[in-house]
Amino acid sequence: MFPEVLGSLRVPRLGGGRPRTTPFRAMGDKAYSSKANRKMLRVRGIKAVIPEKSDQIANRKRRGKSGGRPPGLDKEAYKRRNVIERCFETFKQPRRI
Repeated sequence: MFPEVLGSLRVPRLGGGRPRTTPFRAMGDKAYSSKANRKMLRVRGIKAVIPEKSDQIANRKRRGKSGGRPPGLDKEAYKRRNVIERCFETFKQPRRI
């Protein structure tokens, strides 16, 4: 999902100039916490704000030291993601009948 979205992304600059095509961070829910998504974002220099699934945490802990470190999660940025989700829900509300 991420490569298609990132290819069409344009972030306008405040002072003019060419729009940025790479965001500082990508936010997602646990459905996007796969290793492939995280690697793709890391290669492009984008910080992932995606929590780990509980089964991924359990598998990493089961492997012990060879399981690696947990990926970092900016909890404050993830809390702001909820505001965006609620905004979309508000836009969709009138369509329900």
